[in-house]
Amino acid sequence: MAEHIAVLSNPFAGKGRGARETEVAVAHLRSRGADVRAYTGESAASSRLLATRALDARPGVLVVVGGDGTLSGILDVVCAAGVPVVLVPAGTGNDLARALGLPRRDAVAAADLALTGIPRTIDVGEIRAAGRVDLFLTIAALGFDAKVSDRTNRLRWPRGVLRYYLALVVELVRLRPMDFTVTLDGAEPVHVPGTLVAVGNTPSYGGGMPLCVGAAADDGMLDIVHVAPLTRLRLLRLFPLLLRGVHLARPEVTRRQARTVTVSAPGLVVYADGERIAEDECTIGIRRSALAVLVPSGAGGTP
Repeated sequence: MAEHIAVLSNPFAGKGRGARETEVAVAHLRSRGADVRAYTGESAASSRLLATRALDARPGVLVVVGGDGTLSGILDVVCAAGVPVVLVPAGTGNDLARALGLPRRDAVAAADLALTGIPRTIDVGEIRAAGRVDLFLTIAALGFDAKVSDRTNRLRWPRGVLRYYLALVVELVRLRPMDFTVTLDGAEPVHVPGTLVAVGNTPSYGGGMPLCVGAAADDGMLDIVHVAPLTRLRLLRLFPLLLRGVHLARPEVTRRQARTVTVSAPGLVVYADGERIAEDECTIGIRRSALAVLVPSGAGGTP
């Protein structure tokens, strides 16, 4: 085989799932006769350095074992190299894999796409704020949901999913409408108070919550979902509709499409692919056809 396959892994993804899935993926590819070079990151910074080293060696394919955040953390390096990517999902959400119809529970099937996959070119979102540019794959969350994520990360107790639930309760108690100002594609800014704004390149985040249901990763557009100011009770009633992807029919929910959107609000926090990206104000855009991902033949996104 003339070209080798580089495997970059985050062993800490999915509470240790990344390490297990890496062993399975590397063993399978080598059993198929592939020349595999493995790189294991221990942090976001080390993963970026290893991604650069791996891509400098000119592999035919880069296999990334980890979650959405693992891949989004090296997106600028990968997009610049133009090397197709195989994602072996090993995170807690795996929403990009869900959107692209990738195997989410079978590391062998996912890794095998390095040998058998069909290239699919997808868009990449970008967030400009405070002189920085950060890339993302799934949904940028601005508002209540971002504050819950932020609160979860700041809590030291309890552990696991209970910490998220505690953060949810705290933010529900503190719930106040946010004074969003939104500008779509350079039009006049519009003042739209609300509970949250979500900007999606793909339909779901958080492990399958289809907040931006209908978003497509290859249409060159961002889906912007705005939820009007809600009481705590009405917000709780909206959640079951959101989980079923039928919330867009509600009068308090609006959906638009644009290529760029600028959002500002006092106290704004912006999360994307599980990471805190910005605050107060940001401009979100789309990089059309920026990333090639190897997918199964005939793959379609799954709910």
